[in-house]
Amino acid sequence: MTSIAPTPLPPGRTVRPATPADALAVCVLLNEIDLLEIGRADTEVAEIEADFKHPEIDLEHDSWLLFAGDRLVGYGLLWDESGGERIDMDHYVLPDQPQGALHLFDLMEARAVERAAANGAARAVVHMHLNIAPTMDLAALRGRGWRTVRRYNVLARDLSGADAVPEPPAGVTLRACTAEADRRLAHALLQESFAEHFDFQPRTYEQWLDDLDAERVDWTLVWIAHVDGVGYVAALRTHNDRASMAWIGHIGVLAAARNRGLASHLLRHAFAHYAGLGRDRIGLGVDTDNSSGALALYERHGMSLDFAVDTWELVRPV
Repeated sequence: MTSIAPTPLPPGRTVRPATPADALAVCVLLNEIDLLEIGRADTEVAEIEADFKHPEIDLEHDSWLLFAGDRLVGYGLLWDESGGERIDMDHYVLPDQPQGALHLFDLMEARAVERAAANGAARAVVHMHLNIAPTMDLAALRGRGWRTVRRYNVLARDLSGADAVPEPPAGVTLRACTAEADRRLAHALLQESFAEHFDFQPRTYEQWLDDLDAERVDWTLVWIAHVDGVGYVAALRTHNDRASMAWIGHIGVLAAARNRGLASHLLRHAFAHYAGLGRDRIGLGVDTDNSSGALALYERHGMSLDFAVDTWELVRPV
């Protein structure tokens, strides 16, 4: 494979890998970009710390910090959940650093191809999520061969004392995953219920725990649902570590148990639980092309668009 020199950096710009000590500086940068893109700071330092300590990420080779003098102006992170051709990356650069942004793209795309090659794949299929009105130069991105392949809406809803604990459907009981056996059930239910979704990557139980940063998870905010005579059929994973709103990470219902009102019940359960904790807002992300009708379900329950994110894809031969 022929090596191509990356786009030159402008004078005064430097790039180096991240270290765990850089988590706060990266969080400050991402919140600066959040303010430009969605109007509020929405990144928590714990999210960055979790990424930095993930066992599947080699910070020395899979992270990049772009500096203008001593100021952090860009950040990149790359990871591989597929063990094959699919590689993921995050790329964030302030809008006044277009050449630095291209330099990071050169470095990150080359690393993605390297990771796919190490997996024995014939090509790298790289995915990246960007706000639909990003700080990125989208014309330059398209010029590199990137294209949009999916859109996700972040929906939100206000909470109040009117969000009472719902009466469950007949024969349905919920249990929080405070026991290890229940956590394993939640993992299995989510893996099965999301297996046909776009961009799904199978994860072992141990990998899932790493993805969630399990040491910080409050397992009283993760539930599994049991239906009498059927068994465990659904899981609800939420977390309460965002300043802006409570968050629903996943609602998964097995195909054989759908159309029983379970997803609606789990959604309303989350509303009531977080209202009871004093939260005034809750959100989630949904694939707008989800064939299960999830978007319409959430909208029927009062959730509305907060902002939207596109999945961008680049395909490069190895």
